[in-house]
Amino acid sequence: MRAQYHEELDYLGELLVEMTHLAGSALNRATTALLDADLTLAESVIASDELLNMRSRELGDRAVELLARQQPVASDLRTIIAALTMNDHLERMGDLAAHVAKTARLRYPESAAYPEVRELILRMGQVAQRIVEKVGTTIATRDVHAAAEVRHDDDEMDQLHRRLFAVMLDPGWPHGVEAAIDVTLLSRFFERYADHAVSVAQQVIFVVTGEMVVNPGGRH
Repeated sequence: MRAQYHEELDYLGELLVEMTHLAGSALNRATTALLDADLTLAESVIASDELLNMRSRELGDRAVELLARQQPVASDLRTIIAALTMNDHLERMGDLAAHVAKTARLRYPESAAYPEVRELILRMGQVAQRIVEKVGTTIATRDVHAAAEVRHDDDEMDQLHRRLFAVMLDPGWPHGVEAAIDVTLLSRFFERYADHAVSVAQQVIFVVTGEMVVNPGGRH
């Protein structure tokens, strides 16, 4: 009976790792769809968000069942509570990837990745991919040091976010207000995606150490 209980706890971790893979794939494909004005790829990202939502619902149901049936304490309780919190962040990351894909769909057959910001958007996608891959590994290994590094990786995303705004605020921005709104939202989608990934990594630290890490500015 106890062995089955721990198998169920382990399965929560497996679901979380799978969700990082789904969220990572979604943003990677959404970024490509945006850069290439690929409507078919954008539609596939939007449709595939339901799979991540299904995994999220499964994890939530299993975690609540474990809480009700096993009444866990100490580290097991932390594991389940953290899994529920990570689940919420990862589901939101999938939504943000879908938002990027929807922007690509909205501007088709043009690309919302205007020449002045194209390289920055590409870089934001690459940084986000690196962060989510590290988060998946961190969940699987419970490596506290790797989890702490994720916040430093997020610093690069924040820098790109600021650089992109500087480009749009330049008096020479040639694409008008509507384009600036597109780019503002896109930058925010990538920046928030990384923030959610940081929050997932911090939950790993909480599971292992029992200490809750809070980012400067109140992000957690």
